[in-house]
Amino acid sequence: MRRRNHSFGRQVRRRYTNLVWLMLCGLVVVLFFVVLFNKNNEPAKRQETVKRPYRQDRILEGLNVTEEMLSPNSISRQISDQISLAKSLVVIAKESNNLQFAWELSAQIRNSQILLSDAATRRSPLTVTEAETSIRHMALLLYQAQQLHYDSATMIMRFKAKIQSLEEQTSSVSEKSAKYGQIAAEEIPKSLYCLGIRLATEGFQSPKLSRRLVDKKQSTWKLQDNSLHHFCVFSDNILATSVVVNSTAVNSKDPSSVVFHLVTDEVNYVPMKAWFAMNEFRGVTVDVQKIDDFSWLNASYIPVLKQLQDAETSKYYFSGGNDENRTPIKFRNPKYLSMLNHLRFYIPEVYPSLKRVVFLDDDVVVQKDLSALFSLDLNGNVNGAVETCMETFHRYHKYLNYSHPLIRAHFDPDACGWAFGMNVFDLVEWRKRNVTGIYHYWQEKNIDRALWKLGTLPPGLLTFYGLTEPLDPSWHVLGLGYTNVDSKVIAKGAVLHYNGNSKPWLKIGIEKYKPLWDKYVDYNHPMLQQCNFH
Repeated sequence: MRRRNHSFGRQVRRRYTNLVWLMLCGLVVVLFFVVLFNKNNEPAKRQETVKRPYRQDRILEGLNVTEEMLSPNSISRQISDQISLAKSLVVIAKESNNLQFAWELSAQIRNSQILLSDAATRRSPLTVTEAETSIRHMALLLYQAQQLHYDSATMIMRFKAKIQSLEEQTSSVSEKSAKYGQIAAEEIPKSLYCLGIRLATEGFQSPKLSRRLVDKKQSTWKLQDNSLHHFCVFSDNILATSVVVNSTAVNSKDPSSVVFHLVTDEVNYVPMKAWFAMNEFRGVTVDVQKIDDFSWLNASYIPVLKQLQDAETSKYYFSGGNDENRTPIKFRNPKYLSMLNHLRFYIPEVYPSLKRVVFLDDDVVVQKDLSALFSLDLNGNVNGAVETCMETFHRYHKYLNYSHPLIRAHFDPDACGWAFGMNVFDLVEWRKRNVTGIYHYWQEKNIDRALWKLGTLPPGLLTFYGLTEPLDPSWHVLGLGYTNVDSKVIAKGAVLHYNGNSKPWLKIGIEKYKPLWDKYVDYNHPMLQQCNFH
């Protein structure tokens, strides 16, 4: 019989199988120890999670809170919460005029605060026994407040009603304030009225004054000489016009080259001529005209005069109309239909021989030499003016009605506004471009006041749209009649404008800006002293 050979391959496989089993057993032992170790460390981990995070510690550092107050059963916290609620109810009780209840709450608040203070002093928490009486008394008062409807919802409704009432009162007071302010701004002070009367008497009765007027007529050639510096002012205020002329003369490098063209109304014509005849202004030439002498100013040519003949327009401006006070009082001021106010749109016709003029309002003060304005390059534009669009409320959309298709189609709502009061007008370009005709067109379109409501600036913005050259802001500083103006800006300004209701010759003028105007008034003048100017 043949004997089998030994099989070495099977023994090798058995060795490998044993090795795998040994490795598995070792892995199980290792896992057992790992699990055992984790169980031993679990309480430590739980303790770590119980610890307060760092951020909470930082918050607690800034609060007047103790560990006892953070406890769910804290007596101190309960008393503190009662005190907080009671303090708010004290205010509500006083608002409701329940002073007795407010006093009781305040007394109990003091008692509770004494308890907390004692506990903090001795550094031990309050016990139920010592705090029970205080908590009970405060709780009774808080329930009593609830019965009196001092809850949050009720008080919110009360406060809303009160706020609404206060808003209505504020609105009423603001409206009255605006009306009274407007009335004060439009008043003629007694002293100004007195000056007009005395000057009229002097003008009619004084032969000496008549001779002066004849002598001054000998320099009429200056009125048409384009090599001189021509200024125009349209006003019925003698003293204000005098300040404009005097301040320009005082600050001019060559007063003899300055010519002032003044236009006033019938009432003030003789007094104004008398004033400028009896006073010298360092060699400045002053010519006074009255608007009634311009025969071409009639309703067939002037849209504003045509509107004055309209019954509805007259009713709107002079008797209040029937718009239930929807239009602010300042928009209904009849002065906005005054031809002295609108004459600025007819300057080339008032002065047909002149090529360039500087227009000044009567509420300005000149504090620099203005001769440089007559050599400024306007780059083919008609109007040189200081822009006022540093803030959004001085852009076109604030002056004009952009719901109207005509306005929407022709003008950029974000176009920059500018100011009347100190304007350089190139009268050659004005005539060439028929600017007065443009003004007439827009006035005719606005007969129903659908395009704009207030004054001469909106039609000016339309008339000179695309024809205005921006000037350096230092030429014309605005706001001295209604707001605060930076003193550095005032110091650099060539022309200071008291635009607004607070004119410097009125009692409502802003006191800190009055000296800038007063220094050009000679309060020692006999006429001014007789009329009690001071």
